Amino acid sequence: MKWDTLDEEPCSLSRTIAVVGDRWTLLILRECFLRVRRFEAFQSSLQITRHLLSERLKKLVRFGILRRVPYSEAPKRYEYILTQKGLDLYPIIMAMVHWGDTHMGDERGRPLLHEHKNCGKLFDPVMVCSECGEVLHAKQVHVHAGPGQREAVG
Repeated sequence: MKWDTLDEEPCSLSRTIAVVGDRWTLLILRECFLRVRRFEAFQSSLQITRHLLSERLKKLVRFGILRRVPYSEAPKRYEYILTQKGLDLYPIIMAMVHWGDTHMGDERGRPLLHEHKNCGKLFDPVMVCSECGEVLHAKQVHVHAGPGQREAVG
């Protein structure tokens, strides 16, 4: 596999990594889910260079993860808003946050707590089976080749 052609691989994970698989892109997405929208706010929060931020935002727009919406005409400035495709990355971001809370935390505890607006309770993100609703664990899943797979999966 070549890094610059991951988006052409017959593997959903490779294709996803091609879009969101670097640290700056993931941190930009974190900020998006924390309601950051403007270039200067991303730059201030992340302490990222203008050039690098601009490249990552353009890539996210190109892949349809973010859309650019003007908020000022003079000078022309834009906000970056998550599209539905971008919002669909929320479970991935939350799974990484949960892993970090569980395995990378310190004595101070979690840096952020997440509250479900509908019930008002703090929660831990969990992955459940779309068919039966049971919590999924890696050892309880069997993988089968799908129609887009070139070779059999072991």
